[in-house]
Amino acid sequence: MKTKTYWIFAILTISIITLAFGYTTFKSPKEKLAAVDCAETPNTAAESDFKPTIANKTPAPSKAPKGMVWIPGGEFSMGSNVEDESLCSIKGVTKDAAPIHRVYVDGYFMDKTEVTNEEYAKFVKATGYVTVAEQKPTKEEFPTAAEEDLITGSVIFTPTPAAVNLNNFLQWWSYVGGADWKHPEGPQSSIKGKEKYPVVHITYEDAAAYAKWAGKRLPTEAEWEFAARGGKTGNLYAWGNTLKPNGKFQANIYQGHFPIKDGDTGEDGFKGIAPTAQFEPNTYGLYDIGGNVWEWVNDWYSVDYYQTLAGDGKITKNPQGPKAYNDPSDPTEKKKVHRGGSFLCTDQYCTRYMVGTRGKGEIRSAANHLGFRCVKSI
Repeated sequence: MKTKTYWIFAILTISIITLAFGYTTFKSPKEKLAAVDCAETPNTAAESDFKPTIANKTPAPSKAPKGMVWIPGGEFSMGSNVEDESLCSIKGVTKDAAPIHRVYVDGYFMDKTEVTNEEYAKFVKATGYVTVAEQKPTKEEFPTAAEEDLITGSVIFTPTPAAVNLNNFLQWWSYVGGADWKHPEGPQSSIKGKEKYPVVHITYEDAAAYAKWAGKRLPTEAEWEFAARGGKTGNLYAWGNTLKPNGKFQANIYQGHFPIKDGDTGEDGFKGIAPTAQFEPNTYGLYDIGGNVWEWVNDWYSVDYYQTLAGDGKITKNPQGPKAYNDPSDPTEKKKVHRGGSFLCTDQYCTRYMVGTRGKGEIRSAANHLGFRCVKSI
């Protein structure tokens, strides 16, 4: 494929799956160290709006399905009062996770881990399902692309050879022909030996199809956050309020200079994606609820949805998300919410592994840091 066309695909694909950081001017790593202050605790609003979590005391109605845990549900404060996009005091777009508001969710079962390559392979073998990344793009989707350039593929993180200004994310993402869930790093790669890694290059419809086959569904955003908080009130992270309790990382995130080649120092034990369940679970028994890969939830993304819920001051019961998507920074693309952050989240750029923060993605777009987990209603 011609370089120019690769770039067209990158723009078309990346612009609709990544977080909208366009509001902020970012510095390169060297510039950053001189310009801003990094810390392990982000700036938060002076007065906290978090009220106590009131978890239901109802026991699980039955034995948990294999690979799942019981989430009791209850009433909690949802959202974030973090004012910065990163731990380096870079002003960002976390305002879409405000204001904090009260929500109630019924109990449900939830997957302990993100869906793995092994589990997704069973689904594909049983159904013959073909993911979006394995389907040839159409002229209807990309009317300006030449027919010979419409090839299967997906988006892969591609480190830069040297420090770059972080204001242009297209510098470290590439559309790669032949990349899909079976070939996560491109056509020459494989998932052999990586059966326990989370499946990636999954679009919303790919995730929803698996969930339906498994007799499950994707969680609502409220269910996801209630479970991630583990019955605790207003913590910054799924494991507490300290990024590294006792000096130890609790999630697979990025340490070092982002996005430079070999810049990830792997202080958490992993450079890049990790197998599931390599860190301690939260108090509900959920692994990797922060970091490793982003997770699809069922809600449409709307930048002002939390404002709508908080407007009447009432407790919202089992919210299902807005009726339509609303992203003023990219108004034509249909987006659902992502949660949890990924192995590419870094204190220099994006700390969306903080439990109350949000991501977003176009429903037919995927990347090598995007997966999912499921829930099951009682």
